[in-house]
Amino acid sequence: MIFFLLGLIATFAIRVVTVLMHLEPVYRKIDWYIGLIGFFLFFVYIFKVGHTRAKHIEEIALAGKISKNEPLSCNDYALINSIPCGLGSKKERINCFFIFFLSVIALILAIYIWIF
Repeated sequence: MIFFLLGLIATFAIRVVTVLMHLEPVYRKIDWYIGLIGFFLFFVYIFKVGHTRAKHIEEIALAGKISKNEPLSCNDYALINSIPCGLGSKKERINCFFIFFLSVIALILAIYIWIF
């Protein structure tokens, strides 16, 4: 949950930079670094989770067991279960929507500010 919130805060901070460009430069810099550091930590976490899952799949030769129709252990099933749970995560969908929505708003504001 912490990394989910961190991702949302970083997304918001990076998108707000567009608006802060026309205000005090120190606010823009603070916001930029909050977003940058937040994204760095968020994506390190996402990478670590994916890497750990891939490492476990390789260690137990899960793909080979499935392709050869071999019996699976409880640990095998637990690992298999973690994959759709991670892919179907509501938090991940909210995060993607939040990034898309704020990106659209930031783009509209940037064009508006540029024109006027």
